[in-house]
Amino acid sequence: MDLKRINDHVSVSGQISPEDVATLKSLGFVAIVNNRPDGESPDQPAGDEIEAAAKAAGLAYHAIPLGREGVNADLVEKTKAVIEGSDGPVFCFCRSGTRSTTLWALSQAGEMDASEIISQAAEAGYDMSHLAGILSRS
Repeated sequence: MDLKRINDHVSVSGQISPEDVATLKSLGFVAIVNNRPDGESPDQPAGDEIEAAAKAAGLAYHAIPLGREGVNADLVEKTKAVIEGSDGPVFCFCRSGTRSTTLWALSQAGEMDASEIISQAAEAGYDMSHLAGILSRS
């Protein structure tokens, strides 16, 4: 698991396994957000397996899959609700972390300055500069 910290409240990574959940719990995360649709890759663990491990560890689990249909307002609002509704750090994952970072960035539009969103993502290794116009309008 290649965990990348966006800020004090959100971290992202690529695909995790059910076995990674205990580590996430020990790192202080209170919620896991799965941004990867099931079945994208044959070696991908099912979301239900990760959800079961999360619940067994006492972590909240949220499936907010971002697939081929792309980003929509519902996905952004669900992401924002999880981040705002969690009483501690939130961990989000997808295949590489890019979709998770994109949803985080869009969920923060209007809450943070666009340059700060882009900067925090960049410090974690994700280029969100292509969202500058959208982030500035919100």
